Amino acid sequence: MAAEVLPGAREAEERAERLPVVLNVNDNEGARYMTSVMLRRAGFEVLEAADGKSALEYAEQMPDVIVLDVRLPDIDGFEVCRRIRANPRTARLKVLHTSATFVTLDKKVHGLEVGADGYLSQPFEMQELVATIQSLIRLSRAELDLRERADQLLEASRRKDEFLAMLAHELRNPLSAISACLPLLSQRGPVNEREARARDIVERQVLHLGKLVDDLLDVARVTQGKIELHRVVVDLRTLLERVATGTRETKASQRRQTISLHVPAEPVYIQGDPTRLEQIFANLLDNASKYTDAGGTIGLSATPFTEGVTSWVRIAVTDTGIGMSAESLATIFGLFSQAEVAIDRSRGGLGIGLTLVKTLVELHGGRVTAQSLGLGAGSRFEVELPTLPTDARHVPAIARVLSVRAARRRILIVEDNTDVRDGLVELCQMWGHEVLTAGEGQEGVRLAIEQRPDIAFVDIGLPGIDGYEVARRVRENASGKDLLLIALTGYGSREQKARAIEAGFDHHVVKPVDTKLIQDLVSDLNHTRQTSQQARSAAP
Repeated sequence: MAAEVLPGAREAEERAERLPVVLNVNDNEGARYMTSVMLRRAGFEVLEAADGKSALEYAEQMPDVIVLDVRLPDIDGFEVCRRIRANPRTARLKVLHTSATFVTLDKKVHGLEVGADGYLSQPFEMQELVATIQSLIRLSRAELDLRERADQLLEASRRKDEFLAMLAHELRNPLSAISACLPLLSQRGPVNEREARARDIVERQVLHLGKLVDDLLDVARVTQGKIELHRVVVDLRTLLERVATGTRETKASQRRQTISLHVPAEPVYIQGDPTRLEQIFANLLDNASKYTDAGGTIGLSATPFTEGVTSWVRIAVTDTGIGMSAESLATIFGLFSQAEVAIDRSRGGLGIGLTLVKTLVELHGGRVTAQSLGLGAGSRFEVELPTLPTDARHVPAIARVLSVRAARRRILIVEDNTDVRDGLVELCQMWGHEVLTAGEGQEGVRLAIEQRPDIAFVDIGLPGIDGYEVARRVRENASGKDLLLIALTGYGSREQKARAIEAGFDHHVVKPVDTKLIQDLVSDLNHTRQTSQQARSAAP
């Protein structure tokens, strides 16, 4: 079977097979004739023009090189060259200026400044002319090959991003089903110690898989420049305490590692996205724990400092782990980059966490660095973020804890994935609610209108009509005006959330479903409706 030829390689072969084309522009008929003879003898195909206007018209035929005399009757060669460069179609053409009169240094420099690639003084020898043109053709073809390669890499990168996003979306459905079923297993105590350990393993691994899926989606957003921050005033001290406690309970305690925390006695306020800030420091602490052996020590500290007139805080994450070589330090923040990985991949991970850290830190106006004295000498990561001035620190942090109400709700679940649907049904019934189900969009619309549920959880990717259309049809009916509509989806981009709100949804929940969030939405229905109405009224 013949090997497949890439489009760029095929075009390169075609260019190599055809004769190079040279446009010879000169108003002096004798000089133009002699130059064309030289070029044809050297094996070039030649086009001729006697003035600047004709030269610009012939340039549209995309010759390989333009031999352009500076002195022309209508438009001088400098202006012709400038116009060639200004035209996006002809901007990459190679231009060789020639002149029998304008041979001073300043004229040569001016020609190069307006875009010429070379300058020859007439009369010139055939060898000099041919060698110069061949050099420009080689340069042009090398540039074209590089552009084609860059286009191929961009297309491959785009397909990779689409694949990662689709993979993350497809992984969310099984994860959502598992997450919804886990609380059901906790209704009774474990039969024995083996079952208790098995439950703990499942819960930990579901959380781990969820984080990997989130990282896959985030790395796609990073490469596409789609990450946006939702800034509020954040007490960094409290946030670091929370992250340290979470890592201590979920990672460090299992590995018998010690996490020490040193933060200022007073609050440290910054303007930032609390979710993304937690992601930064959770990633750094998880990374430190992963590359530190059992019994090791991890440090987390925050130190305010001043640089010029700007107040900063330096957050350091240190460990006594495997350390990094100088080669690893040079690439550690690159996508899919990791420190030396053993063949058994016992340290795990996708190698994208530090890329996310660097991107998120820079989006917050900060900087991040990595340090290590070498293999076996541990590592130190420093994040520096600007802090708010003193007069802005009076802004209080507002936290509202939703209480779990005992009111019985009628809930409609529209989901074509049987496992996800059954898991949500069992979960809602365990909380004492009445549950209706539909496996496709039109049945969901019918039940929403006829049965008048309090809440409807609607998957976006449904057979027949999608979730957006379900929301639109429900909202068009008087029975669906006050229904709380919650979109369930594996896609969580800002654009998709905006599309869901525009279609009529009140909330946009990304799979795998957070059971605590679902419980809060169901329990405090009045508050949920109020906040959702505010969100819809604020939507563009």
